[in-house]
Amino acid sequence: MSVFAALVDQLADLFHPLFGAAAAAAAIVLFTALVRLLVHPLSRAAARGQQARAQLQPRIAELRKRYAKQPEKLNKAVLELHAEEKVSPLSGILPSLLQLPAFFLLYRLFSGDGDGLLSHQLFAAPLGGRWSDALAGDGVFGPAGLVYVGLFLVVAAVATFTYVRTRRAAADTGTGTGTGALGKVLPLLSYGTLITVAVVPLAVALYVVTSAAWSAVERAVLYT
Repeated sequence: MSVFAALVDQLADLFHPLFGAAAAAAAIVLFTALVRLLVHPLSRAAARGQQARAQLQPRIAELRKRYAKQPEKLNKAVLELHAEEKVSPLSGILPSLLQLPAFFLLYRLFSGDGDGLLSHQLFAAPLGGRWSDALAGDGVFGPAGLVYVGLFLVVAAVATFTYVRTRRAAADTGTGTGTGALGKVLPLLSYGTLITVAVVPLAVALYVVTSAAWSAVERAVLYT
């Protein structure tokens, strides 16, 4: 923990001539980009896996018809099909899992374990503070509140971009996200980032927003 805190402090000192009081925030954005860059090979593998799974959908549809009343045989047949084609149904979640340590590390640091870092700010908002603190201070449109308004707008834009691409991809492939309750909910999950940004420390919110924006661009490039 202390090693990471020292790293963020050093990056903040490096960025201070350019970003002033927001240098620590810039260091967190850079740290997030480095984490995402490290897991990018897995993201590429996940994209290839998703394309391979998409090619298996017609055969899986046939298995569903054949074993419509035999769910156990259906599950076994689907697993055997994935094994036969060397396609892992879990490859898509590995990039997200590998980012969790960085998320929790930042959360710990800016929730009281990184005393030296808690004094840093992004404009008028302390990196260790939350949206509730900004609301209790000068309100939604106070100096600190406006920082969160800006983050919410970025998240909403990224989530909308992701939502539109998800719906369009479903329409192009004929999977149809509009059928069934789950299909209607899945494209909306990207908006859940708004809740995360509202409740975590601002430093962690910066990590989440930067990572979400990276994911949106990455998916646009890898899944075209």
